[in-house]
Amino acid sequence: MTTELRRLRNYIDGEFRDAADGRTTEVVNPATGEAYATAPLSASADVDAAMAAAEAAFPAWRDATPGTRQRALLKIADALEERADELLAAECENCGKPLELTRQEELPMMLDQIRFFAGAARMLDGKSAGEYMEGLTSFVRREPLGVCAQVAPWNYPAMMAVWKFAPALAAGNTVVLKPSDTTPASTVFLAEVMGEILPKGVFNVVCGDRDTGRLMVEHKTPAMASITGSVRAGMQVAGSGAKDLKRVHLELGGKAPCVVFDDADIPAAVEGIRDGGFFNAGQDCTAATRVLVQEGVYEEFVRALAKAAEEVKTGDLADEDCFYGALNNPGHLEKVAGFIDRLPAHAKVEAGGERVGDKGYFYAPTVVSGLRQDDEIIQNEVFGPVITVQKFTDEAQAVEWANDVEYALASSVWTTDHGTAMRMSRVLDFGCVWINTHIPLVAEMPHGGFKKSGYGKDLSMYGLEDYTRIKHVMTAL
Repeated sequence: MTTELRRLRNYIDGEFRDAADGRTTEVVNPATGEAYATAPLSASADVDAAMAAAEAAFPAWRDATPGTRQRALLKIADALEERADELLAAECENCGKPLELTRQEELPMMLDQIRFFAGAARMLDGKSAGEYMEGLTSFVRREPLGVCAQVAPWNYPAMMAVWKFAPALAAGNTVVLKPSDTTPASTVFLAEVMGEILPKGVFNVVCGDRDTGRLMVEHKTPAMASITGSVRAGMQVAGSGAKDLKRVHLELGGKAPCVVFDDADIPAAVEGIRDGGFFNAGQDCTAATRVLVQEGVYEEFVRALAKAAEEVKTGDLADEDCFYGALNNPGHLEKVAGFIDRLPAHAKVEAGGERVGDKGYFYAPTVVSGLRQDDEIIQNEVFGPVITVQKFTDEAQAVEWANDVEYALASSVWTTDHGTAMRMSRVLDFGCVWINTHIPLVAEMPHGGFKKSGYGKDLSMYGLEDYTRIKHVMTAL
């Protein structure tokens, strides 16, 4: 007996549609390895239709008052809260995540972020008007950009969609959003909810693969292309955007160092790094993946972290103590396992290092010690439940090693000395430095990196400003 697959559809100009040519792809639940839905494999005709709808809707949405846009976003947040069970079901089937953990850790953040940008829509400001030349008054207008082409990743499909559409809509832009081809279900659900609130064409969802995303970025209509994804994808988007001077907003990979000094509260550091490293199966650009521990507490820390890792549960989403779910797809499972399979002889697997079960794409919480700065697993993003540990001697070496990667998104410092914390926060070359914690984010503070972690900010007023342009207006008195 064959189970009928659910049919997901694009959302364009206020209606759900199949791909123009009828092509689809299967969508698989990573926790089971089984297909549960089909989604459109969109091509040029679908992208053209979505861009035309967003372009036609832009003038009216641009001219809507900030209060009107605020009310719309607040209604969206309220509607999602009322239908939270449906949203969570879609997201967990998308990703193979534990339901209750997602309800507690992700849903409140999503709703809060939408509500933050609802308020922020009415808070854009600029310099006061003034006479900087005799007989002339100048002032600055801050305006929306136009149509925004947005590509969201598969690690937090719903939340990353929020990070994309909420500031864009708050600023008065219209949106064409593409979810990952492996996790489209929750984004299609968002379109269902938002379509009952927003004017048609303001928010559009186009499902598809890399080629679909490329068509969106290369399309002549968008004023901005925004992507959360891999460094390779970001570089391709930057190159495509350069051809017609589109604005580009990139949130890419990470390799976050956690620097643990001899005077740190070791139990607190172990707990914080364990949670920050294994949450969401380590599929997080800010994950606490690379730990640098001062030599005086190195052995103690490694033993404690390995023990803590062995207590972390995965593989059975029905277990209320399950801390993380499956990796996204079989190819990614193979990639994560490959890092462990290729470890150099001087490395030691202290915990984990193997697949969990034979159903779905689960990998054990893993700790690896004895690593050197030029090892592959230190320099490259694993994006899985793997924490590496290195031993450093002094502060200068810790800074050198922490900064000696191509990524620069997030970092943390663990110490009880205020001066150490302040010095490290200044010299660590990362867009975020946490002190005695790792991974909390708040809507009011910016998130974004340097170097190959990309540019542009998500969250905060800085994130909203990224979706605007400024215009000087001068008038004769």
